[in-house]
Amino acid sequence: MFDSLTSKLNAVFSRLRGKGKLTEEDVALGLREIRLALLEADVNYKVVKDLMGQIRERAIGEEVLESLTPGQQVVKIVRDELAALMGEENVGLVLDHRPAVIMLVGLQGSGKTTSAAKLALKLKKEGRKPVLIAADIYRPAAIDQLMALGKDLEIPVRFEERRTPPQIAASARDWARENLYDVAIIDTAGRLQIDEAMMDELQEIKAAVSPDEILLVADAMTGQEAVNIASVFDEKITLSGVILTKLDGDARGGAALSIRHITGRPIKFVGVGEKTTEIEPFHPGRMADRILGMGDVLSLIEQAEATLDKKKAEELASHIKKNQFTLQDFLEQLEEMRKLGPLSHILDKIPGTGKFKGDAAVDETEMDHALAILRSMTLEERLKPSIIGGSRKKRIARGSGTKVRDVNRILSRFKESKKVIKLMGKQRGKGRSPIDLLGM
Repeated sequence: MFDSLTSKLNAVFSRLRGKGKLTEEDVALGLREIRLALLEADVNYKVVKDLMGQIRERAIGEEVLESLTPGQQVVKIVRDELAALMGEENVGLVLDHRPAVIMLVGLQGSGKTTSAAKLALKLKKEGRKPVLIAADIYRPAAIDQLMALGKDLEIPVRFEERRTPPQIAASARDWARENLYDVAIIDTAGRLQIDEAMMDELQEIKAAVSPDEILLVADAMTGQEAVNIASVFDEKITLSGVILTKLDGDARGGAALSIRHITGRPIKFVGVGEKTTEIEPFHPGRMADRILGMGDVLSLIEQAEATLDKKKAEELASHIKKNQFTLQDFLEQLEEMRKLGPLSHILDKIPGTGKFKGDAAVDETEMDHALAILRSMTLEERLKPSIIGGSRKKRIARGSGTKVRDVNRILSRFKESKKVIKLMGKQRGKGRSPIDLLGM
């Protein structure tokens, strides 16, 4: 996500920071390069024009040109204006009624059904009682998919045959009210492209259930086209916000940077993977930091606290305190780290790690190998690594599909980690968060 844009912007900032004093020509050249980088990232040209006007007005002035750190001032200005462009603050859901009704709309293939499940799971974790409503009667696979997701997440899914989508939505909302469910999420039908029949049906559903939220699910991979789609949906049925999906892919960033400015509607959530847990609230300031390679530690901490096993963290803290860190702990911590998603996603959120992104695929493979090796050991071997001799190493290598040298490397890294974690335990004591215990 944003890799190309981030690298180009950082190249500009590096040149500006390398100069002790900036002239108007230096700033103008830098702004021209920033403008080109934004256009190449598929940001709407009107958005780029307005954004560069705001940046130029602030950047070519005494505050920057007379500053002792002019390059840093330019970076701060760009960061602030990017955040303002995307809306400054996170805009949460408005769930005033019981049940509150959330209507998801969008084109076919944008990820509505998966996003409905992700949103339901997120609300369930926050203590709410959601119900999913299958109102896409034209694509049987959508109903089956939602039913399967609901079963996996232990969230009820409502659907009635031989009824129209508005009737299904209204009946399911009434069922939710009677059964004390406080959020009803409607998965509506999409089309390959916008047409009047789809819009008419959405207007009928809206009239039938009076939704608290109408969220457009838009594919970030479509770039500026996502902005055009958002504008049409907003004109026809009045959106309350946007869920931007597939931000973990090769999205160049154009949609994320353009939608709010063009439509006036906030991005409320972003999908960052295929798993039902991989949805995040959209924070404009944090996203601006990530675009500029400054990381997003707050989101990483929130994700860790919501994902990682607190009990395991407490057990690890106890083992560290007693100097009893084992390969079993090592395995469990790698498995906990895996819960946070691909290492490339974690690196996105850690400041100063952009230079490692090119090695992300290698790191993923190494972690997979490490997990395979540790899982091929017996519990006794993980608790007492000293018993692992030559014959055991050969067995472990065969069981994990690796080489003996790979097993040796893991054992060596474990010894190094044990030394570091022992030192960390002395310095930090107990009661730390899981993310602390992972040394992040």
